[in-house]
Amino acid sequence: MNTLDPHTQELLDTLLAAEDREALLLLLQSLLTPAELSEIPKRLQILKRLQAGEPQRRIAEDLGVGIATVSRGARALKRDL
Repeated sequence: MNTLDPHTQELLDTLLAAEDREALLLLLQSLLTPAELSEIPKRLQILKRLQAGEPQRRIAEDLGVGIATVSRGARALKRDL
């Protein structure tokens, strides 16, 4: 893993310290706008569906995101291989 800056390390430590899902959700709601919070689960679904071999256009249509967003996920997966 790349060396993380201190602020990112603090964010990860804070998220990992959440006692349960409800506490984590409250923390995320305080950090993110509603739009940002709704995008994160979509990004996760993009990665999972790409890994499962689904076509990028179908993923974009199903999740209501742009093809560029799905393509970005595909590039990230290739980079991480």
